[in-house]
Amino acid sequence: MTTVSDQPAHADGRLVYLVTGANSGIGRATAEVLAARGGHVILAGRSEERTRPVIDAIRTREPDAEVEFLLLDLAHLASVKRAAESLLSSGRRLDVLINNAGLAGPRALTADGFDITFATNHLGPFLFTNLLLPMLREAPQGRIVNVSSRAQMGAKSIDWGWLAHPPAPAVRIGRFPRYGVTKLMNAIHARELARRLAGTRVTTYSLHPGLVASNIWRDIPRPFRAIMMMFMTSNEEGAATSVYCATSPELATVSGRYYGRCREAAPNPLANDESLGRELFERSEQAIASVLGPA
Repeated sequence: MTTVSDQPAHADGRLVYLVTGANSGIGRATAEVLAARGGHVILAGRSEERTRPVIDAIRTREPDAEVEFLLLDLAHLASVKRAAESLLSSGRRLDVLINNAGLAGPRALTADGFDITFATNHLGPFLFTNLLLPMLREAPQGRIVNVSSRAQMGAKSIDWGWLAHPPAPAVRIGRFPRYGVTKLMNAIHARELARRLAGTRVTTYSLHPGLVASNIWRDIPRPFRAIMMMFMTSNEEGAATSVYCATSPELATVSGRYYGRCREAAPNPLANDESLGRELFERSEQAIASVLGPA
């Protein structure tokens, strides 16, 4: 399988989409729809072995599809940096970045020492997005799509101790509240990016995909997970709002807003707090620099 670094710059006019966590669930469904619509799709994930069947299936259904794999482990900051550097050095274009990958709150630490939920759902995508901004700025109309969740609505504040490595000992919240805080961070990230990118050709969005029976719930105990999924929608339905934010012409002139069911919705009020947005950027940059060094 070819990787991004092996590919020449794109010259056939196709829009280039990058979808993280595209080997299963909502990410896979999103990649399949974008490829079927004629897009060149980069499927980013931790395992080429698990992503290869997805790429083969897309090519079987769409013989003319342009799809490829990018090695990316969002929980490992060095991997995020390598993946971004391979794209930046490829000479290609990038039109749309869809930050889709996520975890539903398992309690574990990454190799860098961060809480794995905060690293995968926020720090990794935050770094990846920042590093790829030069490519997105060059696109005719670059877009950044953060797959958030309505779970953000339960978050009342952000304890910055979660961005320490290891997390501050005083931080003690459960699986679902922890997940909700990271999804709030996704919405704040998109909103603050919109403010910082005002006047450029890059727009940002965050969204609630719906309560979807995706692989994000893989760490939930099996009996409980089976009951949950009986009341959830399909991955294809969950991908609809991601595709809408990534492709809809009517959104080309708006930025930083939150969507659900392919229409604008109200996020957690904290998502619109500009001072919180600035602090999220500062705290996140400090956390990343503590591992990778100054930018």
